[in-house]
Amino acid sequence: MRDQPALAKQPAGPTVSIGLPFFNAEKTLAAAVRSIVAQTFQDWELILLDDGSSDESLAIARSFSDPRVRVVSDGENRGISHRLNQAVSLARGKYFFRMDGDDLAFPLRLQRQHDFLEMHPEVDLVASNAIFFKDADDILGTLNVSSHHAAIVARPHAGFYMPHPSWAGRLQWFKENRYDSDFNGAEDQELLYRTFRASRFACLEEPLLCYREVGRDFSKVFKRRKTLARAMLISASRQGRLADTGRVALLFLAKVAADFINLKFGIAGLRTRFLPATPAHAEELRRLLRMDGSGSGLDTGGHV
Repeated sequence: MRDQPALAKQPAGPTVSIGLPFFNAEKTLAAAVRSIVAQTFQDWELILLDDGSSDESLAIARSFSDPRVRVVSDGENRGISHRLNQAVSLARGKYFFRMDGDDLAFPLRLQRQHDFLEMHPEVDLVASNAIFFKDADDILGTLNVSSHHAAIVARPHAGFYMPHPSWAGRLQWFKENRYDSDFNGAEDQELLYRTFRASRFACLEEPLLCYREVGRDFSKVFKRRKTLARAMLISASRQGRLADTGRVALLFLAKVAADFINLKFGIAGLRTRFLPATPAHAEELRRLLRMDGSGSGLDTGGHV
């Protein structure tokens, strides 16, 4: 019997796939990508998904020569949920990570979340704390997050403190639990509410992401609150959690009132309360911003 030719061995995929959708992010995208390239954990692929940008974002994305960076563009504006589902479909890693085009990852982000998922096979999705900032001179602070599933989901009608751009989880979980494009703007909270009873969540108390907060005005905040309330009400009704529907409605009215007072009169105590960022984390954030050659995180050219 003649020997069969040896089959060519297929190259193994990366351990981590990172999905990063972007839309008109020319001022911040380069820094976001550089913060991934500078990770201590290097076994990754970065999937950059253009959502129909009309600025120079796509050219910036394509300017990176790292073969681990993949750019996807169809010229259409389909929304974040569609792009995240698309990234999940294209991902080849064991784990799927999230990020946005205006955020920055601390160098240990991939390593810390990868190691956590390896050590805790029962956990489907792990987020991390984040430093919220406006620019290098306006650092708002970090969240008071809960680390364990029971605490994270204790009040599901009130939402889940798991910063969306910091998510990392098993790719199979994302394949089985897709984002719903009907709830763009609250897609993360709707997904968590839909899945929390059959899934296990965790959140690292260490800040691993820098979350840029811009353009906070009442009309934008109200629109997001309304989308979130609608998402939670529909999901609660579908799951037969009727008690939650009343709680969601009352909480929506209370938070809208608090937002109005906060944004119209500057009473900061009525919005999310931040904990002070440590000096070390604040300095690391400023260092990441300086990677652009500017203190504001604005791109100044030379992307490769």
